[in-house]
Amino acid sequence: MTDYQMPTAPGEAELVEKRSRFIGRVWPVEREEEARAWIEAMKKKHYDARHNCWCYRIRAEGVERYSDDGEPQGTAGQPMLNVFQREEVTNVCCVVTRYFGGVLLGAGGLVRAYTQSAKDALDAAGISVVRRWVEVTVPCPYAFFERVRQEVEAQAGVVGEVEYAAEVTVHALLPEDKVETFTQRLTELGAGGLSAAVVGEQFRGVPRKL
Repeated sequence: MTDYQMPTAPGEAELVEKRSRFIGRVWPVEREEEARAWIEAMKKKHYDARHNCWCYRIRAEGVERYSDDGEPQGTAGQPMLNVFQREEVTNVCCVVTRYFGGVLLGAGGLVRAYTQSAKDALDAAGISVVRRWVEVTVPCPYAFFERVRQEVEAQAGVVGEVEYAAEVTVHALLPEDKVETFTQRLTELGAGGLSAAVVGEQFRGVPRKL
């Protein structure tokens, strides 16, 4: 199954540019219906705003849509969508609400403001990698804990719960194609004294480490 990226959680950010207030919001969504519902909710919430520009990308349905909502063509929805295309993020809906501050920004200024608002909202939401993960446990002496943690991250994995007893037990999630390399590295690090036990698999999103 192909890996993909999507927002970790809803995110919100605010930007003020020449007295215009831009409120960017991002949500993880699975269907176009969900995206449309968020857009309508923001239009109702910010009925007094000059513009509620939006975009969304839905992986399963293969759709990408956007709207400038009254801004000059090409200055809002498309630049917002470009943010998610560049970051390779899908299953996302973004609405940027603009309260006009009385000063015209020009086409270039609008593109920059809407782009920055979408990017800031995405940064607030975080990005998760959705893939099949293999859950492993690694018992190790305390002296090896930091090395094991570093090796998990070197293989694009994520360290989870850590149990402290007579020795440390590290729980981690690894991409399924990295498990063999990880176990080989453990053997090298511990001169045969370290090993990983596979305890399960799951297909889910895990926050990406930047």
